[in-house]
Amino acid sequence: MSALVELPQPQNENERQDLVNAARVRALLEMVTDEFDKKPFVPPPIFAQRDAQTIGAFLWPGRFRRRDDSGDEARLFAVEPGTRVLAHCRWHAQRTDHATLVAWHGLEGSTNSAYMLSIAEKAYGAGFNVVRVNVRNCGATEHLTPTLYHAGQTDDLRAVIAELIEQDRLSRLFVVGFSLGGNLVLKMAGEYGDDPPAEIKGVVAVSPSIDLRASCDLTNQPRNWLYQYEFLRHLKRRLKLKQRLFPDLYDLAGLERVRTIEQFDDCYVAPAFGFENVSDYYARASSLPFIGQIRIPTLIIHAEDDPFIPFEPLRDPSIAANPYVLLVTTERGGHVAFVSANTDHEDRFWAENRVVEFCRMAAESRPEATFRSSSTADQRDCGR
Repeated sequence: MSALVELPQPQNENERQDLVNAARVRALLEMVTDEFDKKPFVPPPIFAQRDAQTIGAFLWPGRFRRRDDSGDEARLFAVEPGTRVLAHCRWHAQRTDHATLVAWHGLEGSTNSAYMLSIAEKAYGAGFNVVRVNVRNCGATEHLTPTLYHAGQTDDLRAVIAELIEQDRLSRLFVVGFSLGGNLVLKMAGEYGDDPPAEIKGVVAVSPSIDLRASCDLTNQPRNWLYQYEFLRHLKRRLKLKQRLFPDLYDLAGLERVRTIEQFDDCYVAPAFGFENVSDYYARASSLPFIGQIRIPTLIIHAEDDPFIPFEPLRDPSIAANPYVLLVTTERGGHVAFVSANTDHEDRFWAENRVVEFCRMAAESRPEATFRSSSTADQRDCGR
């Protein structure tokens, strides 16, 4: 737990306004921290180990049961010429009267991933519109673009958000990403810098892969062979489908020799998007260099025992120094899992519940809120 950094004295009117905004956000994040402290994450003994958390959440009874999405609207967003992404939207009757949660999934996930359906159900029940977005090619949408996708492709996110603001006239958006989607939303928020859209009221990342090189190195460890195998199996299957759809664009001659995600990225993803090599891709697509530039209230939830997305990059000083970012750390929790022993009128998926709680508190916050000088921390350890 580290103390909040002291705000410098303003030198001009712009700096004064920046400090006022930072103070208001810090007041909100302190209130969020106070509420989260009342609901610490405690894993059940049977799911205390990181792989048990990760796999247990994936296989949890009922998670595969198709939730009622019959009222959802399927919608295509044009993100660049010749490329569209598919989203599923759940609207309240007067959509502009409600805040909207826009969610992106992780590597080789989709809008039908269990955590995406679960967060939609919870957020909608809390009064939010919900827009679940497929990363390009995902969710059986390979035919909607001739390209692949990459982990730093934030132009797609900005295009979706711009359309929701300009066409749908939505004035309160909360952007949420899981795993690779977490990297995307954090990178996008940092790229906005000092001038983010006023309509984006909050950003949340759960188990984000903010340093792609570090994540790759951890995934390459022998203990993680099963995760690597499953991701790579899906990536190869997708590439074969792309080759059938766009035979002139894809050469599969070396595909069978690819044994790791890093090799796949080096052979196919990096050259497809103009990166020099896989190292250049990982460096330029990672969100870590951008987090210090975020000027939107932001929540990051990450477990120290995540089996294949390392926690260590989140210790970077630029994160702790940013008053707009609240990092919530749990000792256990696995990857996008956080199966809790405590329910207390909630289901067991603790991180999903904290995401909705954060968005609700931010949506209800008042602009006249001021910073409490007696604050304790911008970075909390929950569930120790």
